[in-house]
Amino acid sequence: VADYEIYKASLESAPLANIRDLLDFDSDRASIPLEDVEPIGEIMKRFCTGAMSLGALSREAHETLAIAVNRFGGKSNSGEGGEDVLRGIPLTDVDERGRSPSFPHLAGLKNGDSANSFVHQIASGRFGVTPEFLVTAKQLEIKMAQGAKPGEGGQLPGPKVSNYIAGLRASKPGVTLISPPPHHDIYSIEDLAQLVHDCHAINEGAGVSVKLVSSVGIGTVACGVAKADADVIQISGGDGGTGASPLSSIKHAGCPWELGLTEAHSALMTSNLRERVILRVDGGIRTGRDVVIGAMLGAEEFGFGTIAMIAEGCIMARVCHLNTCPVGVTSQKEELRKKFPGTPEHVYNFFEFVGEEVRVLMAHMGYSKFEDLIGRADLLNESEKQMKRVEKTQGINTKPFFSGVPDSSEDRSFLRTVNGEIKDTIVHVNKFSSDLDRRVCAVPEIMKVIKENTGEASAEFDIINTDRSTCAMLVGDIARAYGNRGFGGTVNVSFRGSAGQAFGAFVLPGLNVRLTGEGNDYVGKGLHGGEIIVVPAEDAGFVHADSSIVGNACLYGATGGDFHACGRAGERFCVRNSGAYAVAEGTGDHCCEYMTGGVVVVLGSVGRNVGAGQTGGIGYFYDPDDELEVRVNPEIVKMQRVVTREGEAQLKIIVERHVEKTGSVKGQMLLDNWDVEVRNFWQVYPPSEAQNPVVTNTEYETLRVSASAPDGEMCFLPAGAQLNEEQTARCAD
Repeated sequence: VADYEIYKASLESAPLANIRDLLDFDSDRASIPLEDVEPIGEIMKRFCTGAMSLGALSREAHETLAIAVNRFGGKSNSGEGGEDVLRGIPLTDVDERGRSPSFPHLAGLKNGDSANSFVHQIASGRFGVTPEFLVTAKQLEIKMAQGAKPGEGGQLPGPKVSNYIAGLRASKPGVTLISPPPHHDIYSIEDLAQLVHDCHAINEGAGVSVKLVSSVGIGTVACGVAKADADVIQISGGDGGTGASPLSSIKHAGCPWELGLTEAHSALMTSNLRERVILRVDGGIRTGRDVVIGAMLGAEEFGFGTIAMIAEGCIMARVCHLNTCPVGVTSQKEELRKKFPGTPEHVYNFFEFVGEEVRVLMAHMGYSKFEDLIGRADLLNESEKQMKRVEKTQGINTKPFFSGVPDSSEDRSFLRTVNGEIKDTIVHVNKFSSDLDRRVCAVPEIMKVIKENTGEASAEFDIINTDRSTCAMLVGDIARAYGNRGFGGTVNVSFRGSAGQAFGAFVLPGLNVRLTGEGNDYVGKGLHGGEIIVVPAEDAGFVHADSSIVGNACLYGATGGDFHACGRAGERFCVRNSGAYAVAEGTGDHCCEYMTGGVVVVLGSVGRNVGAGQTGGIGYFYDPDDELEVRVNPEIVKMQRVVTREGEAQLKIIVERHVEKTGSVKGQMLLDNWDVEVRNFWQVYPPSEAQNPVVTNTEYETLRVSASAPDGEMCFLPAGAQLNEEQTARCAD
């Protein structure tokens, strides 16, 4: 207790740095005894950890935070980058020393502990976003931006991408990982609404939060997010995420959370939308006083980032990006991780002190229930003592900042849903736009295959463009039962018509989807396995290879699977692809942008900026008119003709499969004159693929030609040789 009091005193005497430093409480009630205030557990449930990724943090630091916050019923956050599936299993093997064979690198454990983050984050890079990651979350967070660097994507330096981190993120060890700015798949509030819809589809039991940055005009954006059926809106202040931000952004970007929170709360109240969402705030929150001020400005939940790291042992060495953290909090080096000093109890104790400080302040102001303080900006006033501390603050008038907050002292209905229910127990549910998905999931033959995990089932449906995220619910049913790759059955679903957005989202191994007609934007979003085939209707009156058959941002964030489109794709095809094998007969701008794995084959013309930010994977582009060179972004990738036997074999087999699956006239034309046409293909690759056998003549162990085959490897046979038993079985598969 004495240490926490010293900590509080040091902050109170520190130089004025925040708007809240100039504020004080002005209660309208007499003080009450501390024992009359609600239990500390009810307050601590409102505490969350910041969205710090596994990769930015070490395993020890990341898992310790999750376990600690889960112990008191708060909300731990995965950050972008995924999580090990092992963390979804509660601990039952902890010995009397607090050690577990499942997590031998952690100390201070208890049986019943869970390292599974409550909130699983989906960022623009989609790192680690798989079906199992989505269905094991209790809440899904869409990261629109980071407080200290609005408008920028994240970056994980190559030295921090260990084998373990690369495995979680479906990338290559040692290769820098870049998250694009969020506009790469979210151009408008409608696109954000679609991603919210996708999340509600694959995991109906999880709420969806949207992380926004404190800025001028955020109130309007918050209203749009509420209308998009988000369950939580997080306002991130300019002090949030500084450990992963450029110095220029830390000093010149981002706004105080006090301003953004006030504007968002006021706009939602004025628009009669406040009861639809929970407001969460983060960015430099350190004490119970910060929590109470945040509540009075409208927040219901509170995120702690840097200070939670300090509680588990961070010493602010400020070398997070160098992979040299001396206490193993932000390093992936084994020798440094062994020096990690923290335990879940350390973090738990800190949050308990914060919760108790909140209770003391509530008693001082005469309030027994925390929720009675939410939105009560009228209980805040300027602190004359603080104003006089520094000359430059004496002329500041903070009252105009908060004068627009609606008076909610009498009407407290915004704390409950329209039906009077507690907001954090209710999540929004997709309406008619997911009805087709519900019909697919209810097919008895499909239900039987999923239940028994064996056999095969097929079904056919008509589809229209209001049917969105089709197959995401089916994917959720499979992933909940068997994870990413444990499904042993086969489900074939065919659709006919014009599909709405995000057709085939998150499809996984064992699920084969075929669309006869056309797709909208985001076809195959987050594809993880299985197969998606899109072909025109038989009576289509256009040349397939010259016409668009799917929209923009298809296969965004794909991590596996095979995709074939008998026609052109729109812009941003295969952005952030890390494992899918995809074929289209032409694309718009930005093809293969930020790609880290997989293979993309384009049998027609492409737009500009091909391969921008691409750090992994291979692209093959048919270019008989030599127009590709000026359209490739040369900052990272290189281009060459297909010069190796392995590269030609990989390309030819993928084109052959494309013709087999789609009946492509363009593909068949190329195969009929292969020896000539193969010379018209360019191969685009980043430095990390320079030693790949398809790029250069080198020794190799395996050569992959498919993401959906059992192991994706290719067999080479001498002329006239026969398949052995193992090869025959693999070819049959």
